Amino acid sequence: MNVSRRTVLAVAAGGLLTGCSGPAKPAPAAPTATDSPSSSATRSPAPSAPPAGPTRAEIVARYGKHAPTSWGLTVPGALSRLPAGGKTAALTFDACGGKGGNGYDEALIEFLRRRSVPATLFINSRWIDENPSVFKELAADPLFEIGNHGTRHLPLSVSGRSAYRIPGTRNAGEVFDEVSGNRAKLTGLLGHPPRFFRSGTAYCDDVAARIVTDLGERFASFDVNSDGGATFTPAQVHQAMQDVRPGSVVIGHMNHPHGGTARGMSGAVPQLLDKGYAFVRLSDAVKA
Repeated sequence: MNVSRRTVLAVAAGGLLTGCSGPAKPAPAAPTATDSPSSSATRSPAPSAPPAGPTRAEIVARYGKHAPTSWGLTVPGALSRLPAGGKTAALTFDACGGKGGNGYDEALIEFLRRRSVPATLFINSRWIDENPSVFKELAADPLFEIGNHGTRHLPLSVSGRSAYRIPGTRNAGEVFDEVSGNRAKLTGLLGHPPRFFRSGTAYCDDVAARIVTDLGERFASFDVNSDGGATFTPAQVHQAMQDVRPGSVVIGHMNHPHGGTARGMSGAVPQLLDKGYAFVRLSDAVKA
């Protein structure tokens, strides 16, 4: 773990919480197929059939008795760096939804468009429900790829682990719900399932990461935290981006327009381009 990332996570421990969610609350009951159609997880159009893959019962039978052996941002199976090959890096931005997290950093997105810089956008079910027209516009833009940022924006655990005071999923069934709820929503809206998943706070255990894989996605972590959960000033974002190396996966946020992300990126990204870096969507670099 690089110094900047370690500092962000240890010293600014509330950063990802600030960027992604409101005050911590006990996790509500996981949404199921019998929930009311008015719930936030089901307001957007759903596909006529769920994405192919194991059922909730099959996941519970497969992993219900498994105990995790690792927990954090870099667990087995998680993608925190791109495969080797040239001065390539990936920008990823989370849109987390929930109280205080439904904003849209249009300046950031327009900067990426002006410079033709691709990115992977991890979007939570709640943010989609609050920004349906913006989501449709982003999904139609080939510069961007849409990733799954969960149904309720929870850390992904099979044992109830918490991160930044946000209670995580409590068992394999709730992991399935957190991934598959928003997966079904995105499949209905995009016409195809997402390839990558990032949990709320980006925390995960190794069993949950295996469940994500079984559901047809890859758990995406990062190795450069660019904005400390949208708490950094433009100067701090610019400084954090100095840690980008060939193969870096950068995390930032696109749901806090008053933060320093857009201005910091608009200074740092052109410098990296001038140094010969190429930016890609995750699916451009990770083929399987």
